[in-house]
Amino acid sequence: MTILHSQTTLTAQEYLDWERQQEMRHEFINGEIYAMTGASRSHNLICSNLVAALHSQLRGKSCEVYVNDMRVKVSITGMYTYPDVVIACDKPAFEDQQIDTLLNPLLIIEVLSHSAEGYDRGAKFLHYRNLPSLQDYLLVSQHEIRIEHYTRQADHCWLLTEYQQSDERIEFDALGCSVLVQDVYERVMELFIEV
Repeated sequence: MTILHSQTTLTAQEYLDWERQQEMRHEFINGEIYAMTGASRSHNLICSNLVAALHSQLRGKSCEVYVNDMRVKVSITGMYTYPDVVIACDKPAFEDQQIDTLLNPLLIIEVLSHSAEGYDRGAKFLHYRNLPSLQDYLLVSQHEIRIEHYTRQADHCWLLTEYQQSDERIEFDALGCSVLVQDVYERVMELFIEV
């Protein structure tokens, strides 16, 4: 993520008006715009695997699975971002008539890169925790079998469950579905050897 320097701080509406004209995606935090970088082969495979596994189980339910280009707004902090995978259920809520900025995600998944790993674990998760609808936050390594699953508990607490074995199953109680770790890393585990 690279900051795009501007001489003035933008409002959220100025950002949205500008962003909707761009070919690349940009995050917006505290009046500043950040360019999003491209994704690796492993990153893309993991996202595809997750979308395929989750979408197939959620078919016929009131949930929608979005990948990469669905902007999410954290209304309390004013952050606009693009999670790698995001799921909304029941009635997705959007910021305006453009229907391109989701307000009520239930699950957010970020595939970690070396450049953004600290941000995804730290500052970004601090923003995400302000989403009242968010029940699950998944951080997926693309360089080894390692998945961190944060589940919202009572009293603003988050329970961390870690997965490092391919035969483990990640349960998403709020969605009523689960995913095998080996399915997340299909065609990716062989790439670990090449790194």
